[in-house]
Amino acid sequence: METAAFLNDSGIALTEANRPFEAIPLFRKALDIEPENPLLWLNLGLAQQRTGDYNEAIESFQRAVFINDDLAEAWLSMGLIHYERMEFELAEECYLSALSRNEDDPKTWNNLGVLYFNEGNFQQARRCFEESVSLCPHFYDALFNLRDTCRELGDYRAAAEFERVLSGMDAVKGQTSHPGTPDHLKWSDSHV
Repeated sequence: METAAFLNDSGIALTEANRPFEAIPLFRKALDIEPENPLLWLNLGLAQQRTGDYNEAIESFQRAVFINDDLAEAWLSMGLIHYERMEFELAEECYLSALSRNEDDPKTWNNLGVLYFNEGNFQQARRCFEESVSLCPHFYDALFNLRDTCRELGDYRAAAEFERVLSGMDAVKGQTSHPGTPDHLKWSDSHV
């Protein structure tokens, strides 16, 4: 007999292997066994998000937080979807909700900073990116975003320091640049 845990683990593996369409039925089957398990709803939502079915993903994340309001990852994931849809007020609400539940998540601080940057609120963006980097000093995306924010604010000395740090990180990776990296801010995707 398949257990909810086995189905969940299999669904996670499929989602991580970029096979979310195959994972979704497994999460649904697990939810037939444990319908009040918020992590199953979260994982279903993450798989749905990967397929681009944002409406279903939002419903799954909402169900997860209805069961367990402290599930910061569900709030973060909803924020990402709202950001993608350019629903910036809703994205901000979700990111702030995630941070009120887990203020030590560098991904959420980074994503909130990207939102503020794109709204032109560079001081708030800088504060968010600095918080992200303080929590995870080698978080490339946050350092990249902090460098660009310092440039926007005219703090070229700080921007040069962050450029130096980023260059050092590139050297460690054995490369001098990030081919294909867009010339805009980077946000952090949720992970299963």
